Amino acid sequence: MKKSYLTVEEYISDFPKDIQKILEKIRQTVKKAAPLAEEEIAYQMPAYKLNKKPLVYFSAFTNHIGFYATPTGHSAFKKELSSYKQGKGSVQFPLDKPIPYDLIKDIVIFRVKENQEKTKKKQ
Repeated sequence: MKKSYLTVEEYISDFPKDIQKILEKIRQTVKKAAPLAEEEIAYQMPAYKLNKKPLVYFSAFTNHIGFYATPTGHSAFKKELSSYKQGKGSVQFPLDKPIPYDLIKDIVIFRVKENQEKTKKKQ
């Protein structure tokens, strides 16, 4: 793996083909659920921001995909995420099980709404 990435394409291309397919599907899931989000690399992983505020991040590891939707995105889906290993603001989707793309979509939609509500309150 490279130590520094400039684009999401570069990040994804650094993984084996089977992992690339998963990462690209997560990427498309996020982009479809948050079409106005800005895509970038942050913390050396794909990151999505809306109104200059973080929405979600994801990354690939040897045995899992890490998904980061800040603590609120995870606490709102506590029940749905309960079968996955978690940390504060993170969840691990094992690569030997189906990736829950619909759940990822729902979390992103939740984060978009949350982001928009916070932005409205500040105006």
